[in-house]
Amino acid sequence: MDVFVYGTLTEPERVAEVLGSYVYVGPATLFGLHLVEGRYPTLAPGGETAGRLLRTEEVGALDEYERVGEELYRRVSVPLDAPDDHPDEAAVYVGDPDRLDADAAWPGDSELGFAERVDRYLDREDVRVRLTP
Repeated sequence: MDVFVYGTLTEPERVAEVLGSYVYVGPATLFGLHLVEGRYPTLAPGGETAGRLLRTEEVGALDEYERVGEELYRRVSVPLDAPDDHPDEAAVYVGDPDRLDADAAWPGDSELGFAERVDRYLDREDVRVRLTP
C-alpha cells in the first residue's frame, strides 16, 4: 500500500522503529489539505502539504502507531497521481484536531463527529496526492 506521510514518518529512523519492511517511493504533495501543528502534526482543509510517499504492506503497524483504534487518527484513501506502475489511491492519516490540541476546523454540522466531517469534505473536494517527479 502507498501511504502519504507528512510528519514523523518522513524520518527514516522513526519509520524503521515502526515498520520492518518499507520503501520511500519519493517526494509527494497532498493537495486539498494543509499541515497543522498540535501535540502531533495533523491536516486541515485547504492548501497543500509536502511529504513523502511510503510503500509498505504493514498497514496494521501504521494504524497502531497512529492510534487509529483509539480514534486519534483515521486512515482515509485519496486519489494518487503517479505513473502507471503505482496504485490509483494512497492512504493518508488525518488526526482529530480536538484530541491533538491543533488549531484546525473541519466544515460541517457540529453534531457530526470528526470522521463524518472528514468524509464529507473528501467527498466534496478534490483532495489528492501527486508524486513529485
